[in-house]
Order: sequence, then structure tokens, then C-alpha cells
Amino acid sequence: MLTKEEVIKVAKLAKIQLTEEEIEVFSKQLPQILDFIEKLNELNTEEVPPFYELIEANAPLREDIPQKGLTNEEALSNAPQKENGFFVVPRVVKAE
Repeated sequence: MLTKEEVIKVAKLAKIQLTEEEIEVFSKQLPQILDFIEKLNELNTEEVPPFYELIEANAPLREDIPQKGLTNEEALSNAPQKENGFFVVPRVVKAE
């Protein structure tokens, strides 16, 4: 069984919010899931060919139809934050 803090940490990493009831349920279920994954790792897959997506390589493509794009003002018209003609978004990479 995982601790409540471990479940909360995993939920934060997955960016999901859990109720207290869900935290209780997942604290019991996550170790079972991890055990199952560990069993899968024991399988010998040496003779199993890799799976590739079954997409036809020569799929027909439509002709490009030129269309008028948005102006900068139109693109930014509903932006919650904008500055000097650009979208302002939260930093996703830590500054060193």
C-alpha cells in the first residue's frame, strides 16, 4: 500500500486532482498495478517482432488549397495576455 503522500505526489505529477476517497482507493490499487507491470517485464519478448503502426505509406493526399491566414491582430484578439505582438505564456523551462 502506498502512503497518502506518495499518491498525492503521483497525482500532482499527472496534474490530476483527487478526492480523499480516490486517494484511499489509489493507495491500494497503484501497488497492484506496479506489480502487474513488473510481471510483464519478466516476459521473454526476444522473438516477438516490434509492432509498427499499420498506416499505408502511400496514402492519397489532397491538394493543398491556399487560404488566407489570420493577421497578427486577429490571432491575438482572444489572447488572455499579449505583449509586443506575441502571446505571453507561463515559463515551462526553469532558468538556470
